[in-house]
Amino acid sequence: MSASEFSRVIDIRQITDEPVVLVPDDAERRRLAGRFGISAIDDMRAELHLSVEGHKVDAKGRLTASIMQACAISGEDFPVKINELIALRFVPPGEDHAPDEEIEITADDCDEIEYEGMTFDLGEAVAQSLALAIDPFAEGPDADKARAEHNLGGDVASGPFAALAALKKD
Repeated sequence: MSASEFSRVIDIRQITDEPVVLVPDDAERRRLAGRFGISAIDDMRAELHLSVEGHKVDAKGRLTASIMQACAISGEDFPVKINELIALRFVPPGEDHAPDEEIEITADDCDEIEYEGMTFDLGEAVAQSLALAIDPFAEGPDADKARAEHNLGGDVASGPFAALAALKKD
């Protein structure tokens, strides 16, 4: 297992019908915020139901988080709420394929995570789900003001689309 900022190793032999609730502590949230390049993770919680079918484990549930991130336009921090459904499948390593062999991947295959032995890191999978839920181009409440102050919208009257607009008028 890798040294994850939010490691929660699950042994497939210990899985029950009870939901698994994952909540990182303060230090783990700080490290995750640093890893994801955001200002803070104020709270984070994942509640997942695990089901085992042979050596495959399905994890389905919800991830919620309150984060602070910088506006893509103004650079000022603003709060963001994340509320995402999670559907993951942990599978034993697949068959090796020849280097030039074509394989078909379905949408369901995209959320499959390989593991070896009898354990997998559910915390790391949840952390990666959070990373995917963070919008790197999110705009805060002062984005339009910053655009106007710094002329980030450009001068529409002289840009390349102005020439196209002039042609359209004819």
